[in-house]
Amino acid sequence: MNWISNVVPPKIRSLLTTRREPPDDFWRKCGGCGQMTDKKALEQNAFVFPCCNHHDRVDARARLKQLFDKGEFTVVPAPEVPLDPLKFRDGKRYTDRLKEAKARTELADAVLIGEGTLEGRAIVAAAQDFRFMGGSLGMAAGEAVATAMDRAVEKQTPFILFAASGGARMQEGVLSLMQMARTTIGVRRLKAARLPYIVVLTDPTTGGVTASYAMLGDIHIAEPGALICFAGPRVIEQTIREQLPEGFQRAEYLLAHGMVDMVIHRHKLRDTLARIVAVLAGSTMATGKRNRGRTSGRLKANGHLNGSALDGKAMEALAREGNAMIEPVSDDERFETRKPEGRATTTRPETDKGKTVPPREPS
Repeated sequence: MNWISNVVPPKIRSLLTTRREPPDDFWRKCGGCGQMTDKKALEQNAFVFPCCNHHDRVDARARLKQLFDKGEFTVVPAPEVPLDPLKFRDGKRYTDRLKEAKARTELADAVLIGEGTLEGRAIVAAAQDFRFMGGSLGMAAGEAVATAMDRAVEKQTPFILFAASGGARMQEGVLSLMQMARTTIGVRRLKAARLPYIVVLTDPTTGGVTASYAMLGDIHIAEPGALICFAGPRVIEQTIREQLPEGFQRAEYLLAHGMVDMVIHRHKLRDTLARIVAVLAGSTMATGKRNRGRTSGRLKANGHLNGSALDGKAMEALAREGNAMIEPVSDDERFETRKPEGRATTTRPETDKGKTVPPREPS
C-alpha cells in the first residue's frame, strides 16, 4: 500500500481520487451533424451549433430575451380558460399532462407574451414554446395569441410572433380548432388598425398553426432549416406513395417557392426585425409621439405605414429618417432562387371553351 491508503482518511481519499461526472444536461447533440457541444457554449451562441450552424430549438422566454432591448420585457398575462372541458383521457389524464408541462416549463401554457422595446421602439411579441405539449394550439394558447394581438392594438405598436407548434391540441377536440378562427379575427384587428404583423417561423411550425395566424403576417421570416408545413413529409409520402424532393417543406425550399419572404440566420434575426419595424413603423419612436415634421403628411393616424399606398421613394425616405439601413446584407449573402437542374421549361397551349389558343409571347 502507498501512503495515501495508510494516512489519508477514506472520505478525503474519495475527494482526491474520484472523478466528477458532468450533469446529465451538460452536453447537447447537434441535430445536423451529430457533434456534441456543451450547453453553456450553446447558450452563448444563441443556441446555434458552431459545428454546422444548425439552429436548435429555443424556449419562449429565451426567445423574448433575445428580441427585446437588454433582454428586458414585461410579461402580459393571458386570461384563464377551462383546463379540461372535454374530460379527455388517453394513456394519461389531460389535466396530469398539463401539470407536468407547467412544472417542466414554468409557463401557464404554450404561448408567452411580452412587451418592451426593440431598438427604442415599443413592440408587443409572443413566442410559442415547443416544450409545452409540442407548442400545440388549445384554448389557452389561442386566448394568449388573441390577447397579444389585442394588446398591440391597444398600445398601437407592431406585433411580432415566434411560431413553433405541432398544430391543434387533440385533447381539446373541436375547441382547439375554433382557435384558428379566433386568432384569424385577431389578425384582422391588427390589419384594421394598420399595425405591422411580423411572423418568425421556427422549427417546427405545422398543422393548424400554419393554416391560420402563422401564415397571415405582413412579412414572414424563417430560420434556416425550419420545418414549415401543414401535414408532415412522412404523412405525404405515405399518402402519395412517392419520394419527396430533398429539403421538401424546409425553410429554404419554401423561400425558393415563394411561401416565405426571407430566411435569416439567428445571429442576424434581431437586427433584421429592428429594420423591418423601423420601415413599417415610419419614424414613430417608442414614446408614441408623432413626428410632425416633413413626414407627418405621409403617415397614417397611428403613425404606421402598414396598409398605406406609398411608392418606394417615400418608404426609403422614411426609413432613412428612422436611421434604418435599406440594404442589410451584401450581394454575396443574398439568397438566390434557382430553377431545378435538368427540368426543361415547356409552354403549354391555352384553351378557351374547347378552342386552342396559341401561347402568349413573353413580355
